[in-house]
Amino acid sequence: MNILHISTYASPLGPMTLASDGEALTALWFDGQQYAPTPSAPRTNPALPVFRKTKDWLDCYFGGGRPSFMPPIRLHGTPFRQAVWELLRQIPYGETVTYKDIALQMARLNPTGRMSAQAVGGAVGHNPVSILVPCHRVVGTDGSLTGYAGGLHRKQWLLALEQGTAQ
Repeated sequence: MNILHISTYASPLGPMTLASDGEALTALWFDGQQYAPTPSAPRTNPALPVFRKTKDWLDCYFGGGRPSFMPPIRLHGTPFRQAVWELLRQIPYGETVTYKDIALQMARLNPTGRMSAQAVGGAVGHNPVSILVPCHRVVGTDGSLTGYAGGLHRKQWLLALEQGTAQ
């Protein structure tokens, strides 16, 4: 992952760190979350246009709105992870899908015609751009809230926000 610049954002769920290669957002995570990158010697540069656009997006989202724009995002990962993350980006606001649903979609792309939900879960868990790439919208087959690197309390709050029931 190419992290040259970082900035911070004060979300209602705690501090977040934004990372960029100078042109696109490359990571967004809650401070202390699982699998968060450990950038080496990035420059703090909150004035980057991509950071301003991301913060505007987050302000709209956390304010209960549906942002009509998306800051530029550049995701770095294996082809498998990239494919899973692209499917995450297609989950509509306020809706959820299961790990199994994504595994079935990935199976259609796999020459063997099979894909494990556990492999999908690993890719979802390593999503480098929280919220904008909505991994919080993925739930267990029975609808249970499972596996969110930012913490299940945050996942629950984000889903409630999108359903208009967040407090």
